[in-house]
Formats: sequence, C-alpha cells, structure tokens
Amino acid sequence: MQKSVLFMGLGYIGLPTAALVADAGLQVTGVDINENVVNNINNCAISNQEPGLQEIVEKNIRNGRLKASLTPSPSDVFLIVVPTPFNEHHQPDISYVTAATRQIIPYLKKGDLYILESTSPVGTTQKMAQLIFSERPELEDQIFIAYCPERILPGNALYELKYNDRVIGGYTPESTRQAMAFYSHFVSGSLHSTNSPTAEMCKLVENSSRDVQIAFANELSIICDKAGINVWELIQLANKHPRVNILQPGAGVGGHCIAVDPYFITSDFPLESQLIGKAREINNYKAFWCAEKIENAILRFFLEHHRKPVVALMGLSFKPDIDDLRESPAKYITSKVLQRSADTHILIVEPNVHEHPVFKLTDYKSAYTRADIGAFLVSHKEFKTLPHNEEKVILDFCGVFKKL
Repeated sequence: MQKSVLFMGLGYIGLPTAALVADAGLQVTGVDINENVVNNINNCAISNQEPGLQEIVEKNIRNGRLKASLTPSPSDVFLIVVPTPFNEHHQPDISYVTAATRQIIPYLKKGDLYILESTSPVGTTQKMAQLIFSERPELEDQIFIAYCPERILPGNALYELKYNDRVIGGYTPESTRQAMAFYSHFVSGSLHSTNSPTAEMCKLVENSSRDVQIAFANELSIICDKAGINVWELIQLANKHPRVNILQPGAGVGGHCIAVDPYFITSDFPLESQLIGKAREINNYKAFWCAEKIENAILRFFLEHHRKPVVALMGLSFKPDIDDLRESPAKYITSKVLQRSADTHILIVEPNVHEHPVFKLTDYKSAYTRADIGAFLVSHKEFKTLPHNEEKVILDFCGVFKKL
C-alpha cells in the first residue's frame, strides 16, 4: 500500500479529496500556489463551505496525516487536481496541468503512481506521460500513469467522492490496476477500468449529455414564454409519460463542469459535435435572454409608474444552496443588468456568500421587501420561504414560485 500521497491543487476538488485520503489513513501533503490557502488549511481555517469539510480537515491536520505546502516533495502517489480553463475562443487550456506536472517530475521515482484528475481534453494523459518521459527517460515503464475524473455535486462533495462510482483509465493496463488499488483505499463506490483516452472522454460526455438535456428545458422555457404557457406545469405533465424525463429550466448553465466540458469536445471535434455545440449556444443564450427580460421589465415599470423601480436580483451562485459562483449565469445576468441599467436601484442577493469583491450584497428578505421587481435567478431554499406578492413584478427564471 502506498504510504504517502501528494495533491497538486487544493481547490473545490483537491482539498475534499485530500482530506478523504488522509482520513483513510494515508499521509497526505496538499500543494497550492496561494500562500493564504496553505496557511489557512494548516491553521484549520478553510473558506470552502462544503458540509463536513471543516471537520474532516481539522481532524486530519491535528492528527498529522494532512498538511498543506507551497512546494511539492517526494511521495508515492502524485495527483494533479488543478483547473483546466478555456480561452476566449473556447479552446481548452492545459497549461496548469502541464505546469503542475513539471513541478513534480524531479520527485518521481521508480514505482510511483501519477494520477491526473483534472478535466482534460482527450489525449492529455498521454501528453503528460510523454512530458515526464522526455525529461526523465529512465522512468519509462518504471512508473504508473492514469486518469480518473471525479463525479460530484457541490454541497455533497464528501459523500459523492466516497460513494460514487469511478472510471479509471490507465496509460497501460498495469497503470489501471495500480490506480484502482489506490482508489480502493477511500472509495466505496464501484471502480470501472478502462484506458486513459476513454476515461477522459467519459467525463466530457457525462457533462455534455447533461448540458444537452438542460438546453432542451431552457429552449422549452423560452418557447412557453412566447406561447403564454406555464412551463413548469407543462414539464410536470409531459413527465407523466413513462419514458419522458424533462429537466427543469433555469437561468442558464454554470459551474466548472457542465458549462465547460462540452467545449473540450467541440474544440477537438467541431464538425462532428453539432448537437453538443448547439446546446452550449442555447444555454449561453438563456442567460442573455433572462437579462433582456429584466431590462424590459424595468422599462415597462418606468413607462407605467413614471419612476425607476427598485430591482432585486436574487442569487449569484451557479446552482442552488452553494457559494460557488464559477461560470454562473446568474452572475453574468447581474453584470449585464448593472451595465445597462446604471441609473436603476438594483439590490443584489446571495445568501450563501457573506461579501463579494465586485457586488454589494443585500439581505434577501430586505431586498425582496423593498423591490418593485424581483428577478429570481437561483432557486435557493431561502427564497422558497418568501411569499408570492402579487403587487410586485416577479420574474421567476428558476421555479421558486412554481404554479402547477
């Protein structure tokens, strides 16, 4: 059994996974480039609001099985858990993966296991193997290399990291076996073996499939708005069919998975990924459409009441009941409305975030009470306790006040 594990990256995935591995009895070092993150973790003070994470991090920091560092060190297992963003042309950027891999190359030795967990374009694991062997040719056929993506929902990360199934794709069959043996220490879900390109594509396909399904719901909501049909009632009725399961529409699609992973396919296979590409366009357009609906409501209110309304924009996160704003359509909508309605009194609400570097936040009850127009961008549980006020203009983009 491997005794020491090194994580490159202590973000939304890296830190919870590192804490779970430490809790399983292995010696874990987590590396991050942010000195504040490293110091806070070592002092048992984390900013991630993931349920249960504070407790498991504190437990393993105090018992010595988990520590954070600014620099890598020798280990038996190396996991790369860093972001893979895309550029303005929606081309994947694996520079963080490459940089993290370069950092650990000097510490690799015979028998070590290198695992890439970052969402990656097909072929990235093979590229990292070639990078390692180009700088350390003596390690060829002497180390094990694999790809293993995570499948989690923010707000339930610790449970899903432990109990969800895993797809594990090795650079070689023996690499697959070694990686499966490692994950068996802390994953209770089933482990499914394959090769690295298939594992990479599997992660992208899972989220692209979800994106396509959500695009259908979002497109349907736009059609229903024009047709004067209650989309929530329509979906509920359509789902009575035994082989139909339409998802719920929203203000778009956000996060660092569903809103990002499809681009990793469309960039490499632009001609073959017509449906996947169109779904991305629809879900991006839905956020633009929501912003336009809010702006039009502001204009109508002014024409009817001869004054500018107070507008409450309810929610900033990319999904309900979390503090994660990455790729959030609600954040995009808020920015657009602020830019185009600069002289309107706009109250911005996000109950899961205490403060924001750009937006001044208002308590959700106060904002809703003061607002002439309430635009619900995220269906947080707090919002569902608010009364539906017929005297207000309510723009419900996410089903807070579903009328079935």
